[in-house]
Amino acid sequence: MSEIWTIRRITTWMTEDFRGRGIGSARLDAELLVGFALALDRVALYMDLDRPLKEAELTRIRELVARRRKKEPVAYILGHREFYGRRFATTPAVLIPRPDTETLIERALSLVGPDDEARMLDLCTGSGCVGITLAAERPRLRVDMTDLSGSALAIARANAETNGIVDGVSFYEGDLFAALPDRTAYRLITANPPYIPTHDDEKLDADILDHEPHLALFGGADGLDIVRRIVRDAPEWLAEEGTLLMEIGAGQSDEVVALLRASRVWRDVSLHRDLGGIERVVEATR
Repeated sequence: MSEIWTIRRITTWMTEDFRGRGIGSARLDAELLVGFALALDRVALYMDLDRPLKEAELTRIRELVARRRKKEPVAYILGHREFYGRRFATTPAVLIPRPDTETLIERALSLVGPDDEARMLDLCTGSGCVGITLAAERPRLRVDMTDLSGSALAIARANAETNGIVDGVSFYEGDLFAALPDRTAYRLITANPPYIPTHDDEKLDADILDHEPHLALFGGADGLDIVRRIVRDAPEWLAEEGTLLMEIGAGQSDEVVALLRASRVWRDVSLHRDLGGIERVVEATR
């Protein structure tokens, strides 16, 4: 290219290009992708904004732009996502960890003290971001994680190793509780199950619908097929006074609370809002 392209200029151009294509996080995406292409973090990127780019660097950036234009999520392009201060590998085999799920983490940490020795179960573990984060924050916990997808569990195992979580965590492939080898009385069960109604697929951004695993997204006609099974079966796997924490979708709180109360097994049913004010996590005690 005969023109001089600096980091500043290419980042500005990418931002405008992405915005024109309806990408809401255009500026952040541009900075992350340029930084990835140049092996620079965002601080280093800002310190070097006026550096001219070499042709090989521009070629790498153009390749990343082409992928993002197809609405491939940045987390899949980069191969990782930050969650609760830790890095988790992300591939199309797993959902991308989201800040909303940190609501579940915060509530779980309030229930289990730093010195508590306890067992917990994380259902639908995906990348392992919930179970691994809790194991890291509460080293005396013993954490079992299950997922129907063997590919997802492979990512979760790798994330555990990357984050230095080797002892006290176990991974089981299978359908919810059926994956577990032995009956256990858990102090805490967490779950981020598929909860998007199948007919809502047209409402999803292409970033999600075309790239993230449908097995982990859709929960049947009303989105609650897996939620109902967890509400029904979890009491058999919880110790007395044990707690269930489950992430749910926007607008589902009333129905999920009704499910819990109708079973007559649960008490102290409550809801916790995410940073956007949405009732995101439901809590119940056996």
